[in-house]
Amino acid sequence: MEREMSKKMKLIELKENNYFGRGIIIGKNSHSAVVAYFIMGRSENSRNRYFFEEENNIAIAPYSLDMDFDPSLVVYYPVKTFENKLIVTNGDQTDTIYNHISKKLSFEEALRTREFEPDSPNYTPRISGLMEFDRNDFNYKLSILKSNDDKGTSCRRQFFEYSSLVGEGHFIHTYKIDGNPLPPFEGEPTQIEILEDFNEFGDTIWTNLNQDNKISLMVKFIDLKTRKTRTRIYNKRKGD
Repeated sequence: MEREMSKKMKLIELKENNYFGRGIIIGKNSHSAVVAYFIMGRSENSRNRYFFEEENNIAIAPYSLDMDFDPSLVVYYPVKTFENKLIVTNGDQTDTIYNHISKKLSFEEALRTREFEPDSPNYTPRISGLMEFDRNDFNYKLSILKSNDDKGTSCRRQFFEYSSLVGEGHFIHTYKIDGNPLPPFEGEPTQIEILEDFNEFGDTIWTNLNQDNKISLMVKFIDLKTRKTRTRIYNKRKGD
């Protein structure tokens, strides 16, 4: 029997879930490799952040230094580039991956040295993506590291690898839905549509993320012929 293909998620369907936590989308349209990364938050400490560009990287910083926060979980580089590769993650494992691939080691080897965040009782998963460009195309990997039980005693590491297809991508996020504690993402990354227009793609994601919980969004289009990159940042509290 022919395998039934899963339904491709529309970007407007993001509004149906009020809390994804952090999310990564990687895919391709007819001319560009596409990546988006967003963060959401429920507490004031979690919402005390904004994205900014730093050379070829994207960084996160607190907009107020008066709040009590753990910088190892709040302040990090979600996006870094190395040679023909782009790394996107929800934590300081960005640096772990960067350091490994710069030594000719693999994405998987890097993440086998890490596990979920130590924020009991949620044990927030670490989600990561790697885009690797070759000639006029690219392939990509996604990963999630999450607790294998409700006590954080062991880590489940899952890896997914994809060839790029025009008009589609994959979406992975830290939490399945809102809750207390927060239930982790389950299953394979969701197939999701990738739009042609740069501003429409970013605006559609930003508009449909929950108004109360969204914090920041980064969108990149990388032209597959020229490698010219367009980047846009959306920040709820600190202007674009």
